Amino acid sequence: MLPRYYEFYNPVKVLSGEHALENLPYEMAHLHAKRPILLTNQQLVEVGLTRILQDALRGSDLTIAAQYTEIPQDSSIHVVNAAGRVFREAGCDSIIALGGGSVIDTAKGLRVLIGQETDDIMQYMGADILQPKRRVPLAVVPTTAGTGSEATLVAVIAHPERQVKMEFVSHHLLPDLAVLDPRMTRSLPPRITASTGMDALVHAIEGYTSIQRNPLSDAYAWAAIELIREYLPRAVANGQDTEARLAMANAALMAGAAFSNAMVGLVHAIGHAVGGVARVAHGDAMAILLPHVMEYNLDMLSDRYGRLLLALAGPEVYAATPDNVRGSQAIAVVRAFAERLHQACGLPLRLRDVGVTEAQLPAIARTTMNDGALLMNAKEAGPDDVMQILRKAF
Repeated sequence: MLPRYYEFYNPVKVLSGEHALENLPYEMAHLHAKRPILLTNQQLVEVGLTRILQDALRGSDLTIAAQYTEIPQDSSIHVVNAAGRVFREAGCDSIIALGGGSVIDTAKGLRVLIGQETDDIMQYMGADILQPKRRVPLAVVPTTAGTGSEATLVAVIAHPERQVKMEFVSHHLLPDLAVLDPRMTRSLPPRITASTGMDALVHAIEGYTSIQRNPLSDAYAWAAIELIREYLPRAVANGQDTEARLAMANAALMAGAAFSNAMVGLVHAIGHAVGGVARVAHGDAMAILLPHVMEYNLDMLSDRYGRLLLALAGPEVYAATPDNVRGSQAIAVVRAFAERLHQACGLPLRLRDVGVTEAQLPAIARTTMNDGALLMNAKEAGPDDVMQILRKAF
């Protein structure tokens, strides 16, 4: 059903393909950027990804004026502030982020810091309160295929002293450029490839079933699911498969664009709590929780899940499945897909497999109740409902 009113916004220019990085200088010149800071982490320096980027820029007018590599797994206000000092001292005019979600979140935080001409981003936490005084071009080169941060308007940055993760939400956080180059994800181990790929799948499925979905977000989500179905097992089996790596990079971006406009739901609400309470990797939590939440939502989303069976399993399975059981069959296909990845690389299927204890379940359920993603789920969920889901996933 077409919504009576909706909004969709995705201004990110996508450079996708083998050697897409070599087009970055041309695009940055159009943004009047000459002296970017390169944000990355030490591990990516050591595996040679920064060298590939620098080789792609050689001979152009684009000069890496500074490099900041001290970015941990979870970005924080202290990391953003430190990067800000380096940016200003080196006279930088733009940002290139080479990395996964934490690096990209740091880049978005730095864009707030420089764009607002402030030394404290705390006052800009929240939604749609940014009014930049300075334009700071931002190019993102993702090195994982899962978060979709290169196409989202959200940054998550921790405040260690307060022990909270703060969300910044604004259209001003969307990057100018997303560079999808398969060379950037070839070094991902199979286990992380599977985990981040399942994160992208959840983004797409929740975007497709959110109460805020719309025809454009549906199109992005559907295309992402089809790519993930076909190419994630290939990327896990052979990390050097250029076609699979590029397909998964595109899937992650499209899923990111979908949920950035339609939002996510209960899988993410519980997953955020699992990560906060038990320190479980986000992609692992998504993979574990997805079928259980789909099962919970089935009575409200049977039709939507039934439609997704075509994208999840292909036309032969869809045509052979009676209409009234297509929704439950979609859940069975998701379970089988996760099991296939488990057999291939050890992707976890139970909460106990990633260190969650039974004693932590009540705290996870309580924390879930404070997550904004609950509001976009098609079916309301209370603490008892979440506990039931957690017990099934345990």
